[in-house]
Amino acid sequence: MDRILMITGDAAESLEVLYPYQRLIEEGYEVHMAGPAARPLQFVIHEFMPGFDTYTEKPGYVFPADRAFADVDPADYIALVVPGGRAPEYLRNDPECLRIVQQFAEADKPIAHLCHGPLILAAAGVLTGRRSAAYPALAPDVRAAGAEFVDAEVVVDGKQVSGRSWADNPAWMREFIKMLQARG
Repeated sequence: MDRILMITGDAAESLEVLYPYQRLIEEGYEVHMAGPAARPLQFVIHEFMPGFDTYTEKPGYVFPADRAFADVDPADYIALVVPGGRAPEYLRNDPECLRIVQQFAEADKPIAHLCHGPLILAAAGVLTGRRSAAYPALAPDVRAAGAEFVDAEVVVDGKQVSGRSWADNPAWMREFIKMLQARG
């Protein structure tokens, strides 16, 4: 069975982790979740409230990370998923997390990233020269990383598939799964 790696941490958006996790299992893939340590992770729910200029954050699901970043060998996986939420804000400072992303990019394996996920790709130096969707407030960050920000529900650029937020999950995963199936 082909394996897919998902990298995430505390404060990841629940829908951006669990939707692709379950969707990829439904397609017959084995999905492993990695975090800074192999332990339960506390996800969150981001919601838009009338009168707020940005989203609010509430506790979401607790879900176990199967393995620590330091124990991941990207050669064991056919693809990588990088969900958003607040987790990418601190995961982009983790050298083991960056190593994983860089090795997937160097091997030209499919990478799906969503919402704040491009922050990790930017820190790993693998967003430069690409077109990428992201949470719209990250447009300056995407541009500062040398990429073109695209405000669309899904953007496919080479082996990278990106979207803006959990609202784009269906289109984002549909294109990612097409890419996985086209591998042959």
